[in-house]
Amino acid sequence: MAEVINMPRLSDTMEEGTVAKWLKQVGDKVEEGDILAEIETDKATMEFESFHEGTLLYIGIPEGEGAPVDSLLAIVGEEGEDISGLINGAADASNGAKVDPVAENTVEAPVASSSSGSGSADIPEGVEIVKMPRLSDTMEEGTVASWLKKVGDKVEEGDILAEIETDKATMEFESFYSGTLLYIGLQEGESSPVDAVLAIIGPEGTDVDAVLNAKPAAGKSNEVAKEEVKEEKAAEPSQEAVAESVNDGQRIFASPLAKKIAKEKGIDLKDVKGTGDHGRIVRKDIENFVPVQQAAKPATTSQETTSASSAIAPVALPVGEESSEEVKNSQMRKTIAKRLSESKFTAPHYYLTIEVDMDNAKASRAQINNLPDTKVSFNDMVVKACAMALKKHPQVNTSWKGDTTKYNHHIHVGVAVAVEDGLVVPVLKFTDQMNLTQIGAAVKDLAGRARNKKLTPAEMDGSTFTVSNLGMFGILEFTSIINQPNSAILSVGAIVEKPVVKNGQIVVGNTMTLSLACDHRTVDGATGAQFLQTLRAYLENPVTMLA
Repeated sequence: MAEVINMPRLSDTMEEGTVAKWLKQVGDKVEEGDILAEIETDKATMEFESFHEGTLLYIGIPEGEGAPVDSLLAIVGEEGEDISGLINGAADASNGAKVDPVAENTVEAPVASSSSGSGSADIPEGVEIVKMPRLSDTMEEGTVASWLKKVGDKVEEGDILAEIETDKATMEFESFYSGTLLYIGLQEGESSPVDAVLAIIGPEGTDVDAVLNAKPAAGKSNEVAKEEVKEEKAAEPSQEAVAESVNDGQRIFASPLAKKIAKEKGIDLKDVKGTGDHGRIVRKDIENFVPVQQAAKPATTSQETTSASSAIAPVALPVGEESSEEVKNSQMRKTIAKRLSESKFTAPHYYLTIEVDMDNAKASRAQINNLPDTKVSFNDMVVKACAMALKKHPQVNTSWKGDTTKYNHHIHVGVAVAVEDGLVVPVLKFTDQMNLTQIGAAVKDLAGRARNKKLTPAEMDGSTFTVSNLGMFGILEFTSIINQPNSAILSVGAIVEKPVVKNGQIVVGNTMTLSLACDHRTVDGATGAQFLQTLRAYLENPVTMLA
């Protein structure tokens, strides 16, 4: 009896999946435990095994295409078994399903249409449309940082096509197909939504116009897509023309690494001549660049000085040239703006501030760091204290869900890390079960990889509470915007030495200011205040965290 296999839910946040690669084809024998396909989820590409035995009779989602969870993925059964009822039933049960999936996925060779006036043609055999991938769980659009292949290049399965900048990192995007790169839909530095046409791969000589007519870019009509290809072909500049455009005030062609090095060295790319393909500026051009010395202005003659001083001159005012520039926002910056705006304008924030005596914490840290191979920071102590305080105040470790409040029984503390383009929040999973040394090592590792854009999406997902520390920048006190879906975020200021009153005497003490931003929908004022009191007790008596 035939078995219907639906798109699986391979992660807790997965809503749809993309078939990265089929490892079985229609007609192949399938054993229980065989890997059917590689499925790209919102977090990773994972192998999907069969729980049934038989023959693979039908494939519902071709490679490179996505579908919601529970959509018809494949059918396994006995060879020659009639499965038309199962296919039609799946089509009827799905809103927006294909009109005739049997005809589209039949094993027999398709019959060519005899009508030349049909609205759209089938995509030629061997041609694959590559779409903008979803490389992180929050990614809505991507930017092409650099192309590692150009139109006309041969592409093998597994080759890196491009570097895609997401809202969290710049990641390499590999091809799942082999052939010739026929078309590039986005130039370097340009952005598009997920699932927009990124490239086309197929046999050399394929009519790209016909492919785009059969499957236009997302959000564009067939006519617009075709016209763009024609314009691109007509406007493709020669090598000499592109090289001239580098220095004539128009678009400058440079690799992302060359741009980065030029920015660090303060070099204006307009002054650099590119030696790469089509006059593109590459790394060695920046490293070998020697600025041209400007001619010195002629000195003022003594006669001019005398005549100028003999006249009554007006008050000298500064003379300059007004200038400004607009810098394109990165995907990370746009995502930060969107998510923080949503948090600030949907969650009713309120703020609580408390001052902590850090004398004992300083002494305890000094003793701990005197131990061999041990190094902890004040931030590590704060993170540990937060994890322990959350165990005692579970109301703070929640998420607002509209009709319900989600109580998290696990504690995952996110630690805000400043990076070049903005801010990322790597997550320490099960922080309450970690000791100070483990927290210190984990934070150091995650922060380092965050600055190098090497974090995986899974390492930035799932926080239940967040800590943001600007104390190392000398900031005494500040408030943060809640990192939803958390209910609270702690802002940590600098430790300052100042006069304090102890036992009726004014003495020199070390204090630190903590500010807690709470979502009033889930955390009431008294609850937030009690959490801060517990947090202060742990920090003022660090031995209680070690007991």
